[in-house]
Amino acid sequence: MSRSALRICPLCEATCGLTLTIEGTRVTHARGDRDDVFSKGFICPKGASFGAVDSDPDRLRTPLVRRDGELREATWEEAFDAVAAGIRPVVERHGPHAVGVVLGNPNVHTMAGGLYPPLLLAGLGTRSVFTASTVDQMPKHVSSGLLYGDANAIPVPDLDRTDHLLLIGANPLESNGSLCTAPDFPGKLKALKARGGTLVVIDPRRTRTARLADRHIAVRPGTDALLLAAMARVLFDEGLIEPTPHVEGVEELSAALRDFTPEAVAGACDVDAGLIRTLARDLAAAPTAAVYGRIGSCTVPHGTLASWLVDVLNILTGNLDRPGGALFPQAATDRTPRPAGPGRGFALGRWHSRVSRHPEAKGELPLSALAEEIDTATEEGEPVRALIAVAANPVLSAPDGDRLDKALASLDFMVSVDPYLNETSRHAHVVLPPPPPAQSPHHDFAFNTLAVRNQVRYTRPAVPLEPGRMAETEILARLILAVTGMHGADPGAVDDMVIGQTLGKAVTEAHSPVHGRDPRELAALLTGVDGPERRLDLMLRLGPYGDGFGATPDGLTLEKLLAHPHGIDLGPLRPRLPQPLKTRSGRVELLPGPIAADLPRLRAALAESPEGLVLVGRRHLRSNNSWMHNVPALTGGSNRCTLHINPEDAERLGVEDGAPVRVRGAGGEVTAPAEVTDAIRRGVVSLPHGWGHDRPGTRLSHASADPGVNVNQLLDGRALDPLSGNAVLNGVPVDVAPATAPGGPALTEKHTALT
Repeated sequence: MSRSALRICPLCEATCGLTLTIEGTRVTHARGDRDDVFSKGFICPKGASFGAVDSDPDRLRTPLVRRDGELREATWEEAFDAVAAGIRPVVERHGPHAVGVVLGNPNVHTMAGGLYPPLLLAGLGTRSVFTASTVDQMPKHVSSGLLYGDANAIPVPDLDRTDHLLLIGANPLESNGSLCTAPDFPGKLKALKARGGTLVVIDPRRTRTARLADRHIAVRPGTDALLLAAMARVLFDEGLIEPTPHVEGVEELSAALRDFTPEAVAGACDVDAGLIRTLARDLAAAPTAAVYGRIGSCTVPHGTLASWLVDVLNILTGNLDRPGGALFPQAATDRTPRPAGPGRGFALGRWHSRVSRHPEAKGELPLSALAEEIDTATEEGEPVRALIAVAANPVLSAPDGDRLDKALASLDFMVSVDPYLNETSRHAHVVLPPPPPAQSPHHDFAFNTLAVRNQVRYTRPAVPLEPGRMAETEILARLILAVTGMHGADPGAVDDMVIGQTLGKAVTEAHSPVHGRDPRELAALLTGVDGPERRLDLMLRLGPYGDGFGATPDGLTLEKLLAHPHGIDLGPLRPRLPQPLKTRSGRVELLPGPIAADLPRLRAALAESPEGLVLVGRRHLRSNNSWMHNVPALTGGSNRCTLHINPEDAERLGVEDGAPVRVRGAGGEVTAPAEVTDAIRRGVVSLPHGWGHDRPGTRLSHASADPGVNVNQLLDGRALDPLSGNAVLNGVPVDVAPATAPGGPALTEKHTALT
């Protein structure tokens, strides 16, 4: 007999509500939840494939422990014994920084990934922290930190009310949005046009989003910051600025951008100066407007400057923090809002990587530097000798996977929390597999802070935990205990510690609703079936909509949320400045010192105009990085690893549609089928990321049957945005030529090993 259960989709940032059909313990169907307060029934192909993702036969069901060089099934007790025995000696012998931690993208898609990794890092005390952020959005965190004093204060476009939306480096019709949580992003863009609004897309490819636009500008890759700077220059020159309140540094900014006129940037951007002026004038003239930039504008040489300039344009036109512009969401689990006023500010470079001296950003080092931090000895500090990877596959996601592959094999010890034996976890000494998503609870901690409408939802597991499985929350709690010298302690002690510390601090804060109360009395009031639910209840009660443990009787609690299985709508985004600001001045600091110091590098780019081909990535609607290629329903069709090339470039190079082409970059070579298309501008080629599933020792039967190639192998990892440490993945020079027959002279030894 079948039954239904609700589940928030964890497969992309849109966080749509699903209604699952379950037969026994198996999810057989998924459809959009029409009563969900946020997604209102919308579903994409990933959500529709929830059951196939959940029941993938290649998902690991028991822990694996390396014995005599081979990974073999083990009990949970044996696995955590091995973790403690492998990590603790490294810490005690070489210090905490000799243990690296890599956190992958799926961490922000699970409740456990939101609650426990910060405790893992704090418990270890390591500075060797690497995450997917530095191959994605770190420039936005850094620019927000410098502008607002808080790296997580990221304004999002008010999609439902804006009159004019300018997208740069973003393709939400296929990505479903990123750093902007919006179910049915395509529908919201169509609604914008239907109400008479304007959509402008700046992208070197004519993406599905670009085809919907009123105006598409095929900019030269990597010149986003130049184009945005020129638009800001026009606003100043033509008296079109009407800055957002609570801002300082407007005059200084005008002087700093003096050289970036439309005529000065036109050649580098390959965009007509008159068109640049039109873009700026239209933005200023719109009743409301928002500029939104994403991964295409982050993963370039001036990613932080481009991210900063996105907000600069919103600020100069008065569209920051106003309905229809870009606003700061207010999630239900945010800390109790403190009174507006000066804060501690945001600092970069508090420490540096050991080998190349890369500065930290937001407590992280560049993922591109992981290999050298393992395989290179220096006089300063110990190399990374042990690694903890949580939902991470950097062999595919970081530049130069070949080097990292070899470096991982040299580690003294490695533990991987991952449901698959993939290109990275195959090196682990212990693999701890979390259960499928249907067997896990779900609340979106990170994505609700980026949502285009304030709301709160929580779903308990749709299917009971399978015998022999361990909840991901317990896996990470036990991992924390094992690596911090408390192996064998009750994992519930981790949650109890957090609750005690949080309440102990809250009762001392004058602005807290529980100021002056007894923390133990408050802890006794928490509800929930386990530690993670009690922590969620705690965060809801202390949050901006919470009941304050009785101070606001009709406020949020876990019990109230459970009584609303389709979620609770908390209303549209609202102006919040100056409260979110944590800068030392208590104002938006429009021209921070590190930004000003990086502008000469952007000025030098005015004279740059690459003559050869440059590479950009691309996203597919049925994919999310490397972790869905093992699901047959989500591969095939347009979700293929092909090289997009313009017909004129193809003819000049002798490349035929469907024929193999060799692509060479600073880090290596790959061969992929050509897909000749006028949807990409001349001088640019495109390969999707997340492919390259051809290494031995994995258990990815479907992905390895059609492995594609690893685009990041074309990069050697040296090209970084200096402020954020983000890898430069787009606008990268490459050579392209028809491939000779397999085994022919054009296939180098390195290339043969790759493909």
